[in-house]
Amino acid sequence: MAETKRKGPHGPGGPGGPRGGFQKPKDMRKTIGTLMRYVGRSKWLMLVVAVCLVLNTACTIGGSYMLRPLIDDCIVPGDYPRLARTLVLMACIYICAALLSYTYSRIMVRISQQTTHAIRRDLFAKMQQLPLSYFDTHTHGELMSRYTNDIDTLNEILQNGMVSLISGVLTFVGVVAMMLYLSPLLFLVTVFSLGLMLVVIMTVGKNSRRYFMAQQKDLGDVNGYIEEMIEGQKVIKVFNHEAKAKEGFDERNERYRRSATNAHSFAGAMMPAMGNISHINYALTCCVGALLSIAMGLDLGVLLVYLQYTRQVSQPISQVSQQVNNILAAIAGAERVFEVMETTPEVDEGKVTLVNVSYAANGSLTESADRSDGWAWKKPTGELVPLRGDVRFQDVVFSYVPEKTILHGISLYAKPGQKIAFVGSTGAGKTTITNLINRFYEIDSGLITYDGIDVKDISKESLRRSLGIVLQDTHLFTGTIADNIRYGKLDATDEEVRAAARLANADTFISHLPNGYDTWITDDGGSLSQGERQLLAIARAAVADPPVLILDEATSSIDTRTEKLIERGMDQLMADRTVFVIAHRLSTVRNSRAIMVLEQGEIIERGDHDDLIAQGGKYYQLYTGQAELS
Repeated sequence: MAETKRKGPHGPGGPGGPRGGFQKPKDMRKTIGTLMRYVGRSKWLMLVVAVCLVLNTACTIGGSYMLRPLIDDCIVPGDYPRLARTLVLMACIYICAALLSYTYSRIMVRISQQTTHAIRRDLFAKMQQLPLSYFDTHTHGELMSRYTNDIDTLNEILQNGMVSLISGVLTFVGVVAMMLYLSPLLFLVTVFSLGLMLVVIMTVGKNSRRYFMAQQKDLGDVNGYIEEMIEGQKVIKVFNHEAKAKEGFDERNERYRRSATNAHSFAGAMMPAMGNISHINYALTCCVGALLSIAMGLDLGVLLVYLQYTRQVSQPISQVSQQVNNILAAIAGAERVFEVMETTPEVDEGKVTLVNVSYAANGSLTESADRSDGWAWKKPTGELVPLRGDVRFQDVVFSYVPEKTILHGISLYAKPGQKIAFVGSTGAGKTTITNLINRFYEIDSGLITYDGIDVKDISKESLRRSLGIVLQDTHLFTGTIADNIRYGKLDATDEEVRAAARLANADTFISHLPNGYDTWITDDGGSLSQGERQLLAIARAAVADPPVLILDEATSSIDTRTEKLIERGMDQLMADRTVFVIAHRLSTVRNSRAIMVLEQGEIIERGDHDDLIAQGGKYYQLYTGQAELS
C-alpha cells in the first residue's frame, strides 16, 4: 500500500458531505450563475414554464375575482341565465389553471432531470481528470455525497421548490394588488396580519433553522458511526466490543433524537401558527368588512372576494418561508458539486506518444496500424524511439505535502529486462517510487527517464499504457470473470483472456466456478477468496502484455503453496520485461537483478541477494529474521 495514504477530515458530521450539517452557500451569485447555465440549456422549455406560471396565477386570482360578478350581477338581482354563464366561465378558468399547473409541473420534471443528468455527467467526467492526490485528500463518502445528497437535493428544488417559490411570489403580489384594488381600508387589517405572520416566521424560523442544523450534524454522526461499525464488524466481534459499539450508537442516536424533536417541534408549529393568524385575519376582515358594508355600502361581492383573497394571501408566505431554507441548502450542495468541477485537472503536457511499429528489412522503424513488431515512442519531431523499458531515477526528491519529504535524492536504474526489487519497512518509500514512474504524482526535483525520455515529456495515457501494475489492494468490477481480466486490454479475445489466466495460474480455480469465465461477480469479488482475487489481478496485468511491469505486493494474499504454483507463470510473465517488485516476502525477490533496501526515503543498501547477504547489513538482518518488515 502507499506509504502516505492520507484522507481528509470527515467534516462536522462524519463521512458523507452534506450530512454533516446545513451549510449556506459561500458564493451564491457565482453558484446560481453556473446553475443557470445548465438550466439555460432548456431555455425554451423554461420560457413555456414562465408563461404557464403567469397564466396559472392569473387564472387562480381571476377565478376568485369571479365571485364579485357572481354575487353582485347574478345572485342578488336573480339573473339565473347569467349565473349559469358565469359558473361555466369560472369552471373554464379553474380547468385552465389545473391544465397549466399540470403542464409546467411535467415540464419542470423534464428540465430538472436533464439538468441533473448533465451535471452528473460532467462531474463524473471531471473526476476522471483529477489527480490521485485529490482522492487522497477527500473521503469516498464525501465524493459520493456529491452524486447523491447534493444532486438529489438540487433535483428536488429544480423540480418543485423553484416553481413553488416563483408561484408563491407571483400569487402574493397578485393577491395583494387585487386586495388594494378592492378595498384599501380592509387592506389595513391584512397588513396587520401580514406583519404578525412575518414576526412568527422570523422567530420560529430562526430557532427551527438552528435545530435543523444540529439535527443534520447529529444525523451525519449517526450515519458515519453506522458506516464505520458495519465495515468493522469483524474487528468488533474479534474483540467482543458489541456492547461498546451499541453504547456508542445509543449515545449518538439519543443526541439525534433530541435535536430532531426540537427541530420538528418548531417546524411543526409554523403551519398551525400561520393557520391561526390566517383565521384571526379572516375573522377581523369579516367584522370590519361587515361594518364597512353597513356604514359605507361596500358591495357584498367585493367583501366575499376580499375574504377569499384573505385566505389565499397567507399560502404564498408559507410556501416561500418553507422553500427558502431548502433552496439555500440546494444551492450549497450545487456549490460543492461545482467546486469539484472547478478543481484543477491532472496536468499533462507530454507530447511523446506510444505507437505501434514494424521493422523494415533494413532494421528501421515504421509506424503501423497494428502492433506487429512492438511499440515505439513517437516524438513531436516524428522521430521513433524503440520502447525498451529502460527506467532511470536521478536524484529524485518527492513529498506528498511540502512540509514532509518522502524521498531524498533517489538514484537508480533498471535496464531493459531487469528485475528490480524494493524492500524496507512500511513508509520507507517503496510504493512511492513506483507511483512516480507512472506519474500518479509529480516529483519535486530530479529526473525520471524512460528509454532516455523525461517522463514529463511523455503523454500520461501513453506512459501508463506501457506499464502493467498489480496492486496489493485488488479491485474487481461488477461483471464476469472474463470482463475483469479483459479490463487490462479491452479488445482482448477470449483466447487471450484464457492464456493470461493460465499464465497467472488462475485458470484452475476459474474452471471450477459454476459458469467458468462467465461467472458473474459483484461486491468487489466478495464471493472469491483474497488469493483468487489477487490471481485475477495478475491475469489482468498479463493480458495487457506490457513492456514494464510493477508488482506491488502482488503475491501478498497468496499462500505459500499457491505462490509456488504461480512462480513459473510469473517468471514467464516477467520474461523480457523490466520489472519492479515490492515484496515483504524476501523469497520472492531472491532472483532479482538488483535489490534496493530503503529506509526513511533513502536507499541504504543495493545489490543482488548474494551481495546483500555478504554485506551483513539490514537486508541480511531481514532475511535471517533478526529484523522484521513492518
